[in-house]
Amino acid sequence: MSIYRLRPVISMYRTSAWKRSRIYYHSGEMRSSYEVADVFRLGMESYQRHRRLSARQLKVVRDIQDCRTGALGGHIDACDACGHVRISYNSCRNSHCPKCQSMAREVWLEKRRAELLPVRYFHLVFTLPSELHDLVRYNERLAYNQLFRLAWESLCSLTADKKYLGATTGMVAVLHTWGQNLHYHPHIHCLIPAGGLTKEGKWKEARKNYLVSVKALSILFRAKYISFLRRAHRQGQLKMGGLCAQWSSLHQMNQLLECVYRKDWVVYAKAPFGGPEHALNYLGRYVKRVAISNDRILKVDEEQRRVSFRWRDYADGNKSKVMSLSCEEFIRRFLQHILPKRFSKVRYYGLMANRDKTKRLSLCFKAMGHVFQPKKVDINWQERLYQLTGIDPNFCPCCQQGRMYIFMVLLPSRAPPTSCPPTNTK
Repeated sequence: MSIYRLRPVISMYRTSAWKRSRIYYHSGEMRSSYEVADVFRLGMESYQRHRRLSARQLKVVRDIQDCRTGALGGHIDACDACGHVRISYNSCRNSHCPKCQSMAREVWLEKRRAELLPVRYFHLVFTLPSELHDLVRYNERLAYNQLFRLAWESLCSLTADKKYLGATTGMVAVLHTWGQNLHYHPHIHCLIPAGGLTKEGKWKEARKNYLVSVKALSILFRAKYISFLRRAHRQGQLKMGGLCAQWSSLHQMNQLLECVYRKDWVVYAKAPFGGPEHALNYLGRYVKRVAISNDRILKVDEEQRRVSFRWRDYADGNKSKVMSLSCEEFIRRFLQHILPKRFSKVRYYGLMANRDKTKRLSLCFKAMGHVFQPKKVDINWQERLYQLTGIDPNFCPCCQQGRMYIFMVLLPSRAPPTSCPPTNTK
């Protein structure tokens, strides 16, 4: 292909307006929609005048704004038959970006399908009372880690009791910190097989529609988490600045813990699923998700600086409604769901734990009369995209005959971060 034919395309890429545009190419057609990145570009400058962002939040905001734009570079594809040209920009691959999680979710699902046990599954949800939200938000890493650990310890202690199951079960847990209206609501979704492995190496099936007592599980989880908070406060492990300063003294902290102890903590159990594949697909909806997806955003009003999005009101019969917020309030709600650096939001316990997982699952399958066949996921993104959408990215969408090949690599326009110069100690 002649370079002269690509000059208008390259010129358009080099303009600053093109670099920051939310319009991108896909299958030869130009598509535009409202995105979280549009809200950031519109309201972030005003938001930063009143609030200070952490380094972690700044990186997430920057990645989301630059995702699939010229700032991260990309490449130009050309058809070897008709000369059709297509621009593809690189993704930021940030775990909080709403445009970078679909393929990662499918990879996760494909890996978990080979590990599914041929039994029913239960879905449990562990939540924390609203009185603890400020304390948890100021101590995210510690509070979230204990939320995972204590939920599993509570479940494991009950399932080990012969009164309920008398066997060792497993759990896949996923952390969520948001509700449909983007308010702060930390909770974990847990997927648990309806049964467990006994000490004799036999599989013991759980009773129909019953694994453990939800009331007993809620009481035990509440006692464990309150005990952790009291011990962490006494040992000085909790950060008590900002909104948490009111509980800095031991007397004030005891008053808070007595208040939340008198409340019923919500541990919600859904009915068992029809099959393991159904259970996995259900949990897949909660994995690799961010606070809000782009398809829920209906409008970004640049004049009034407001954003409208769809949400479901579970308190009102699961009705679909539209909420309108200022850009600054939308950004505030979104940023409070950014997790700490390198924090794992999906964790595995018991029979599902990563250590010796193959050995334990082999024992479970053998006890049920099946053979466990671990499967390695070895497929590139082009083949996976074709499986999911039926679109072959190497196939020319214009002439329907030629193949697309990389004609030119577009270098990123965003400079990499530079290290700070050494401090003069003299």
